[in-house]
Amino acid sequence: MQNSHLEVRRAFGLLFVGVAIFVGTASILSEVVFESKGPTYYYAIIWIGILAITFGIIFRKFKKIIPSIRGRMKNSVKWPTLVKAINGLCWAAPFAAIGIFPSLYQYLILLGIGLGNASTYIFMKKFSGLVNNEQIIVGGLSLFAIPLAILIDTSFVSNQTVAVIVSRIMIAVAYGAGGIFALLAKK
Repeated sequence: MQNSHLEVRRAFGLLFVGVAIFVGTASILSEVVFESKGPTYYYAIIWIGILAITFGIIFRKFKKIIPSIRGRMKNSVKWPTLVKAINGLCWAAPFAAIGIFPSLYQYLILLGIGLGNASTYIFMKKFSGLVNNEQIIVGGLSLFAIPLAILIDTSFVSNQTVAVIVSRIMIAVAYGAGGIFALLAKK
């Protein structure tokens, strides 16, 4: 059974809002643990716990969204091999670069999310005929956040942890904006 474009868009809206809630909540709680000098293993508990709770609630309550998400993702299977490779590099290369440039990880994460979502939007539009504006919103806001994060990191903040949490909050805002757009879409 083929899901309507609006159902798929709403499914991605829920997914994106879930990512926003997960990243925002885990970032804030991690900062609380950091400031209170809590044990390192608390970070894993926070990130894994918030991930499980957020997506457990979303997917349990809305079981129909998993096939919709899977269906939209399968569109890329039909793309030419070179296009799939370019899209994969847009997603993976910035994250892989974290191993080489660990001090830049907050910018590289924004770059990976930005390039990945933007390239997926472009290729979905060109090769699958789908216009997923929520994806370009996430990609555009993430890319726009890079100079803002650099400005905050270099000009206003003497504490590196503040710059890192601001970058994480920017990721949450980008996914939240894309998710809300998708949930409110009329077509």
